[in-house]
Amino acid sequence: MKCIAVYTKSFEQFSDIYEEVLNTPLAENEEREVEGVVVSESGTVPENYLERMKVRPDVVVMKVKEKDITILQHGDVFEIFIPEEENVLQ
Repeated sequence: MKCIAVYTKSFEQFSDIYEEVLNTPLAENEEREVEGVVVSESGTVPENYLERMKVRPDVVVMKVKEKDITILQHGDVFEIFIPEEENVLQ
């Protein structure tokens, strides 16, 4: 799965820029600023990372079912997990 990290602890701020983040083309390990928030393309993440994070008590798990996207929020970061076999952004 492809992972995009959004460095904010504010759910409201994350929600405001979520669609823009998904539509921002990023190269692997590229960092950009979107409306004052640092966004980073973190590359491919193994499936077991996602499963390990989901069971932690300090992690909030959100699911966008129609796009098969999983979002984890922990600390000051939101991580957006996008399946690589599908082009869910189009």
